[in-house]
Amino acid sequence: MARPAPRVLDSLFRLRQHGTDVRTELVAGLTTFLTMSYIVFVNPSVLGNTGMDTGAVFVATCLAAAIGSLVMAFAANYPVGMAPGMGLNAFFAFTVVGAMGYTWQQALGAVFVSGIVFLLLTITGARAWLIAGIPHSLRSAITAGIGLFLAIIALQKSELIVGDPDTLVALGDLREPEPLLAVAGFLLIAVLEAWRVRGAILIGILAVTATALVFGRVQYHGIVDLPPSLAPTFMQLDIRGALGGGDGFSIAAMLHVVIVFVLVEVFDATGTLMGVARRAGLLPPDDASAAQQKRFGRALFADSTAILAGSVLGTSSTTAYIESASGVQAGGRTGLTALVVAALFLLALLFSPLAGMVPPYATAPALLFVAGLMLRELGDVHWDDLTEAIPAALCTLAMPFTYSIANGLAFGFITYAVLKLFTGRAREVHAAVWLVAALFVVRFALE
Repeated sequence: MARPAPRVLDSLFRLRQHGTDVRTELVAGLTTFLTMSYIVFVNPSVLGNTGMDTGAVFVATCLAAAIGSLVMAFAANYPVGMAPGMGLNAFFAFTVVGAMGYTWQQALGAVFVSGIVFLLLTITGARAWLIAGIPHSLRSAITAGIGLFLAIIALQKSELIVGDPDTLVALGDLREPEPLLAVAGFLLIAVLEAWRVRGAILIGILAVTATALVFGRVQYHGIVDLPPSLAPTFMQLDIRGALGGGDGFSIAAMLHVVIVFVLVEVFDATGTLMGVARRAGLLPPDDASAAQQKRFGRALFADSTAILAGSVLGTSSTTAYIESASGVQAGGRTGLTALVVAALFLLALLFSPLAGMVPPYATAPALLFVAGLMLRELGDVHWDDLTEAIPAALCTLAMPFTYSIANGLAFGFITYAVLKLFTGRAREVHAAVWLVAALFVVRFALE
């Protein structure tokens, strides 16, 4: 009776064709899940700052990850896990809701609208046009800037930095347990990652939580239980409000939010999918076959539809995870890897009491570590060309120092276009850059 199952799976995912087997795909799926499962603890912590019910966000995160991974498994047959994206959740919580005055319901509506735009860009081919037009230096700067934005949030949440009337920020009190535990958690994650321990980020989060529990800093609520209700966030998106609400709302402000969501989604998801696909040998750099290109197109469609599902459930934009590369390294080559990831996220629904115990200073080390990884992108900036380096630097620095991913994008695109124009190199600027820069100028002019 054990033989038919592999035949069914082979028929669904073409295992033999891709030189893999069920056992390899199961191990790859488990590996990918362990490296990205930290999001079930981090996402409720981040979105909880908006007033959203953290229990419902936990459920929405697990379901959105499961649905996205399932779509990726069956629509594209790619070994890629999906979940609400880091950076996108921070923009949702701290810029759209925190700074711009949208309610979280309106912010979910904006995610839905951006998902529709993202889907249309994918179907029409405009997504590829946009990606091709954005200079490599700005793409790298965007990733690094989001990393710095996550870093300042992590340092703030762990109380490693505090507000100061004279210097704006200052070092927190390192005699307090919260910043000390955060530092210990960060170092633990870094050491484990250096030793290539699978699930290092998850282990770090759980270790800090367990230590806090031992010293009475958090209350024990159990480990396993039935999932909390999704009702507080399910179908709560306010699309009409997103298109016509928010403190001091204007059409330019709404356009600003949607543009940023779409741009970050485009770069994050597309870059991740291309990187993981190439590492798996599913999309060779130069000579991808028509079948491979078609399969990659289905993967792009899958990550577009996952955004819509996440906004309906009650979470920020869902995207492909670069941590999927760990599963590819373990041998994953097909959608069976993504199917395993989806199943494990559904299983994670039973661990809501554990998620509820995780304090902010336990998730802060995860944010800080991910931020450090994202800063590696700065090495790809063309620093010897000022027309490339200055826009990249402004884009990266403006995100943490203005506490807004949107402002960083605006500074980067506008500066890039202006410098190229006035140095006689306007022909180097793709139409997509002119378009995005112009939209940001209009936004600032009408603000």
